[in-house]
Parts: sequence; structure tokens; C-alpha cells
Amino acid sequence: MSAGMTTGAQKMRDFYAMKKGAPIYHQEFGYYVMDRWKREGHVKDGDDLNALFGFDTPGKCHVGGLGWCEAALEPEFEVKVLEDRGEHELEQDHAGRHVLYFKNRRNGFMPEYVDHPVKDMLTWERDIKWRMDPQSPVRYAGMDKRVAHVKACEAEGQIICQNVIGGYMYLRSLMGPEELLYKFYDDPALIHACMEQWFDLADAIVTEHQKHIEFDELYFGEDICYKSGPLISPDMIREFLFPYYTQLYTNMKKRQAGSAKKLHFQIDTDGDCRPVIDLYASIGMTYMSPFEVASDCDVVEIRKQYPQLLMRGGIDKRVLAEGKDAIDRMVERIIPFMREHGGFIPTCDHGVPEEVAFDDYMHYRKRVHELGD
Repeated sequence: MSAGMTTGAQKMRDFYAMKKGAPIYHQEFGYYVMDRWKREGHVKDGDDLNALFGFDTPGKCHVGGLGWCEAALEPEFEVKVLEDRGEHELEQDHAGRHVLYFKNRRNGFMPEYVDHPVKDMLTWERDIKWRMDPQSPVRYAGMDKRVAHVKACEAEGQIICQNVIGGYMYLRSLMGPEELLYKFYDDPALIHACMEQWFDLADAIVTEHQKHIEFDELYFGEDICYKSGPLISPDMIREFLFPYYTQLYTNMKKRQAGSAKKLHFQIDTDGDCRPVIDLYASIGMTYMSPFEVASDCDVVEIRKQYPQLLMRGGIDKRVLAEGKDAIDRMVERIIPFMREHGGFIPTCDHGVPEEVAFDDYMHYRKRVHELGD
């Protein structure tokens, strides 16, 4: 271990180096069950979950500013209740969508998205495009503080990652999942206009970051797949997304020419990602997550086919609710094989669901340590 490098950072770097047999990095995707565990007294507000569940110290620093599940708007829309519908209320959210919620409740269920801000070129230019102006000084406020944080993480040996909302997730947040599919056919000029602005904003922010920071990874939150495969065809991915992806990734690599760092490229998508692995690899993808098991993504079988692909996820959230014997069978099949080959971080394939008993989850964490340390 290099001087100043934390244990978590070393384990994360072993993951990126695909070091065979190395101790795995311990983390989790997230939790939907936490309210239940708090009610049952297993977890209290303020508890150190890293210590409780045996997670590693940070090994990766995420640099934001370019959206997550919604477009990176500045300013965001005013959040306000538009209609009282008895047990429900219609709210305008920060992304300009009209969302139907249970009254006075915003979390723990899937809301209904009633309307989205972009319907045509007029609404795009009137309501959204100016909110994605790369020249807005607000975008760069606090840059010194952001860079200082990254430099501190880098001094610990952490992986430095630029997060960007992927093009499909971005378009979906603007138009809605159903209307977007029609727009690819009915208004391709609108799709390209939106993606051109996505690129202009992302490239401008990343350019500013790269004046001070060398990156190890470019990450796209994409969610372009569902249970049976991609939501749009490979040809449409190549036409509407890849020109912008390729240019952003190419520009990042050029600005780091001569760096000792390899610039990894991660695609994060739910659903059955198998049909698009080769497609995204063709433009440089080296890392994919989270391999949803309910969509037939088996990390052991995918590793056999793609021995050089970095992988995170692959733990079946449903099995965590089936008890200790089922958990044992799952982890004993996955962890030793994947650790032997390297380049794998086990996490639940989405947030840990409410059905998972605390004792069973703790048993899972214990077994992952036994097999992965």
C-alpha cells in the first residue's frame, strides 16, 4: 500500500486493476428497508452504518454537477403543489414534472408521473434549454471547495469519478418514458437538440474540472434496459446517443493525454443489460452495474463471457428475503468465483427491499466477509 493510501482506496484500486484473489471492496447499493429496521429497533438515527455492516472506508470520490436521475437544471423548477385530489396531491417537482403523490408523503412508493416539461421544440427552448446554459456562473460557484475535496480524496488514493446523467435517463426525465419513444420517430430533431445541449453542458463542466483534476472514471447513470433488454434499438442508440458519448469521452481522454491514469467508462443500467454489453464496449465501456438478477443477469455467467469487464452488483434482492439457507447458496456460488477472477464488487442489485429481515441481512454481510476478505 502506498504511503497515505487508505485500506478502502487500496481495495478499490485492486478492483479496478482486476487483481485476482484480492479482498473485495465492501459497500451496498442502498436501502428501502431502513424505516422498518428503525421501527424494529435494529438501527437508530445517527448510527454508523459502515461500522454496523462492515463496509470499507471510501475508495472512490464522485464529482457531480451534471445530474443524476434528472437533467442538470439550473435553476431547478419551483417545487409546489398544483392540485389537491383528496388522498393525493399533484406536485410540480424540481425537474418540472407533474407528479401524483399520496398527500404529505413523498417516499417509499413509486409515484405516478402525469406530465413532463418537454413536448416539442417550443417547450424545450422556452422551459428547459436556458436552464442548461454552460455559461451560467452559478454552475461554477464553489469550484474551489469542490476541487479541494477531490484533492483530499486523491491524496488518500481514491478513484476520482465524474458522474453524468446518461442520455437516455436525461431524455426520459424531460419527456417521459412513453412519449420519448414516440419522439425518436416523430421528432428526431428535438432529440438531437436536447442531446447537443447535454453534450455542451457536460463538456464545459468537465473541461473546467479537468483544469484541476485528473479522472479515473466517467460514469453514466443510463437505465436504458428493462426486463427483456434495451428500451430502444441498437441502431437508435448509435444514432441518438453514441455521437455525443463518444465526443465527451474522447475529449476527456485528450485533456488527460500523458496521464498515467486509465480513464474507465461505466454504464449503470437496470434490467437485462446483456444485449448491450458489446454495444457499449464498442465505444470504450470498461465497467457495468448493477446486473439485475430478476432480469436474468447472472454475474458468474457474464464473467465467463466477459473476463475483462469490471462489474458491480449481482446480489439478488429477492434472495435476501428468503432466509439464511438461500443466502448461503447464493453467496457461496458467486463470491468465491468472482473473487478468484477479480474486478467484482458485490452489492444488492437495487436497494435492499422492505421484506428483508435485519438478522438475515446481517447474516448476508457476515458471509460476504467470510468469503471475500
